[in-house]
Amino acid sequence: MYWRLTRSDYERKKGAGNKQAFRKIVDAGPPPGLLAYTDGKPVGWCAIGPRENYPTLERSRVLARIDDEPAWSVTCFFVARPFRRQGITVQLLKAAADFARKKGARIVEGYPVEPKKGRMPDVFAYTGLPSAYRKAGYVEVLRRSETRPIMRRLVGSR
Repeated sequence: MYWRLTRSDYERKKGAGNKQAFRKIVDAGPPPGLLAYTDGKPVGWCAIGPRENYPTLERSRVLARIDDEPAWSVTCFFVARPFRRQGITVQLLKAAADFARKKGARIVEGYPVEPKKGRMPDVFAYTGLPSAYRKAGYVEVLRRSETRPIMRRLVGSR
């Protein structure tokens, strides 16, 4: 819900309130993201949808739109601890691109965080890492901040 609300609304609804709001989005459809499964068990999550679904992106100076082209956005991930560093994020990024293409998107964007030195604690990598995006066919198109590139993948034609 972080990307879907103002900061004050997110903080005010933290916990159960945000969980309830997200449940409403899931129930209303369309799906707000994708799940990754291993042996029939969910092990990962990726939020994907039209950029307009994420007002926090629209308000961000660092992650502001780079042009007038409509884009879908990958905003966050979760991979269960036992399954991290096994390529689940890369697979989710590829699936997100395919999902968006099937829904009519031409461009999929992501907003990973670049570790300043060495490894980053997993909790701070919830938007993904640029290396995963590159492995999934995304390219960096703009960087307004040392640690926040905007990555894109073209998935459809005009």
